[in-house]
Amino acid sequence: MALSTNRTVNQLLKPLTAAISATRCLSSDSTSIITVESSLPFTSHKIDPPSRAVETSPNELMTFFKDMAEMRRMEIAADSLYKAKLIRGFCHLYDGQEAVAVGMEAAITKKDCIITAYRDHCIYLARGGGLYESFAELMGRKDGCSKGKGGSMHFYKKESGFYGGHGIVGAQVPLGLNMAALWDLPAILVCENNHYGMGTAEWRAAKSPAYYKRGDYVPGLKVDGMDALAVKQACKFAKEHALKNGPIILEMDTYRYHGHSMSDPGSTYRTRDEISGVRQERDPIERIRKLILAHDVATEKELKDIEKEKRKVVDEAIAKAKESPMPDPSDLFTNVYVKGFGVEVFGPDRKEVRATLP
Repeated sequence: MALSTNRTVNQLLKPLTAAISATRCLSSDSTSIITVESSLPFTSHKIDPPSRAVETSPNELMTFFKDMAEMRRMEIAADSLYKAKLIRGFCHLYDGQEAVAVGMEAAITKKDCIITAYRDHCIYLARGGGLYESFAELMGRKDGCSKGKGGSMHFYKKESGFYGGHGIVGAQVPLGLNMAALWDLPAILVCENNHYGMGTAEWRAAKSPAYYKRGDYVPGLKVDGMDALAVKQACKFAKEHALKNGPIILEMDTYRYHGHSMSDPGSTYRTRDEISGVRQERDPIERIRKLILAHDVATEKELKDIEKEKRKVVDEAIAKAKESPMPDPSDLFTNVYVKGFGVEVFGPDRKEVRATLP
């Protein structure tokens, strides 16, 4: 990334001792403005793209780093729990795509609602969800965010405007796009393009992989989804557009390090060199780390200490979640129908009431 702050060239050329002093001063001013150029230009369809110059602050950079470090650690721990058979069923991990979750959240408020697909753990955290509720849900426990009934694909946090992950493969954006365009709804449709549909590379499945253009009559932007600040800039721009003009599509060019789900090793249809290459060149956490160090916001040791602390809080959340009880068998029949509807279960002859749902 090209970097820019309001510090002068002369300041940057001062001796090391003066630079250290300036570091501590800058670190204490958590709200000072830092202007960063996005890693790549935005590519647009039927709309002028936003500026590449993104304003941020030391406080925001540290928040991005802490949040993404926690997300990454949570997903790595979920991998281990699945292999230990403490998580059952489907489990789709988000490591590599964290910049989309934190960048999007930085541009909106909790009054802005999110509905997502099944790779939803980190979006739940970004919406204010907790590690304990996350691991309890993953392990099917009563204290989970969906009371242990949703599992990996169905996290939920109504009070924060997060209406869940939904396992509707490939259907959310196409269905939502048509309705939003018909009714001119203030909707932002985000395609997290990690370049693989399960085990199929996009170039093998899509003649036109320019998904930001797929809305045809709806404007779109292609965004570097591994750059949290670019995601923030694009989502801020998209929100302003949507409130005035209706829907817009954002294609986030991102990458998942794990396979499609835990049942997919993720290495049969792509090389290990490809995965490690993305980690080395585009990793979203490392990009923020470099910005923090370049702007003297924190030291390398301070960042490593944060990562150690995140490991600790994740381990503590797991230990606590393991103590959460399993749902009562009767809970299987709750939250199936809207209250007052469908509460009676009949036999095949429709004459005998077999059960009454709570």
